[in-house]
Amino acid sequence: MEYLDFEEPIKELEDQLLKCQEIGTDSEVDVTAACNKIGDRLAELKKEIYTNLTPWQRVQVSRHPSRPYTLDYINALTQGSFLELHGDRTVKDDKAMIGGLGKIGDQSYMFIGQQKGYNTKTRQYRNFGMANPEGYRKALRLMKSAEKFNVPVVCLVDTPGAYPGLEAEERGQGEAIARNILEMSRLKTPIMVMVIGEGASGGALGIGVGDRIFMLENTWYSVISPESCSSILWRSWEYKEQAAEALKLTAKDMKRQKLIDTIIKEPLGGAHTNREAMFDTVRKTICKTYKELQELPTDVLVQERMDKFFAMGVYEE
Repeated sequence: MEYLDFEEPIKELEDQLLKCQEIGTDSEVDVTAACNKIGDRLAELKKEIYTNLTPWQRVQVSRHPSRPYTLDYINALTQGSFLELHGDRTVKDDKAMIGGLGKIGDQSYMFIGQQKGYNTKTRQYRNFGMANPEGYRKALRLMKSAEKFNVPVVCLVDTPGAYPGLEAEERGQGEAIARNILEMSRLKTPIMVMVIGEGASGGALGIGVGDRIFMLENTWYSVISPESCSSILWRSWEYKEQAAEALKLTAKDMKRQKLIDTIIKEPLGGAHTNREAMFDTVRKTICKTYKELQELPTDVLVQERMDKFFAMGVYEE
């Protein structure tokens, strides 16, 4: 298991516990009391560390290499019923943006989300989770299909941003994202949006408009990453921790400013420490939310969604 820099004290105690258990296994010495003592201290330390994470530390947890990605959630939720759909019918199929139909129980959902890679090869294949315009156009095509057949949409956000390359701009990256925001605001079917990792800039907003917006506990949502903010303001990445604090990008900050609806609690240590528990929590959240949304008439659903986003921010007319 990989450890982040602030998790080193946890690693030391876990190593001690492992050695203690090995001594008990390899000899006749009773080390139960010693192991229990280390285990208790380990539990206290984990609780102390993870309940007092700084914004930058939460950014680190959201990027943990063992953290479950979009396809992990979809496969766990749909239990083999997921049918991936490809292409935007204009340019090509964007591998960074995935989408398709799947069932949770007896209810069908249209799942859409950014997918990162697990190693160097798959990260390049998925373009590090940074979608091109065709990715957002594919997402919109699938949303329109879901609307046609009255299928609820579930968007799983996990991206460091939309792809900023020249070719993406030439094919209309800004227009594609803006079009998605417009169309999602008036889509006549329930939309549930869940930030499961990184939620950066327009890359997240392109699939981020919904009736209910959720953030997992150790995720972030901001107009810019802490590193990029630091490089712009201080001309160096060294101030990324201060930038993360200033950006107010954590789930608690988003909830406080009424930009999201609910924070979904993660297992102690992050979603990667107990994947099954995390998948079960997400499954229950989706099912419960859909039951609430399906009771609303379509015109009320759309109006409340638009009112929700119109109420965000502070402005004068």
